[in-house]
Amino acid sequence: MSIKVLIVEDHADSLEVLTIQLQALGYEVIEATSGEEGIEKAQVYHPEIIVMDLGLPGIDGIEATQRLKKNPLTTHIPVIAHSAWPEDKVRSEGGRAGMSDFLTKPTPPYRFKSTIERCLKARAN
Repeated sequence: MSIKVLIVEDHADSLEVLTIQLQALGYEVIEATSGEEGIEKAQVYHPEIIVMDLGLPGIDGIEATQRLKKNPLTTHIPVIAHSAWPEDKVRSEGGRAGMSDFLTKPTPPYRFKSTIERCLKARAN
């Protein structure tokens, strides 16, 4: 059984690159292009982990994460911030929202793999 990863990313090129990278690592990928769509797809597809851009149209990644963490259907899903925003801002705001980890764009595939594995292991414990 492959691990389902929901990518929430509004830039088409970034979404395509992330999808290719994560599929090459053996993950099943679900795509969303807004915070609202990410929340909906998390409830429908039950991914094991979410990779969340922060600068999204409509509700941003911080707000989307807060909503996911308040919902009993999605509260257990680790959310990894993936952003070009300054890391100190991401860590502070993302941590308060309930994000599990933080990756700065661009992120090499091996960092995605190790971060996803670490977040899934922490959830299992």
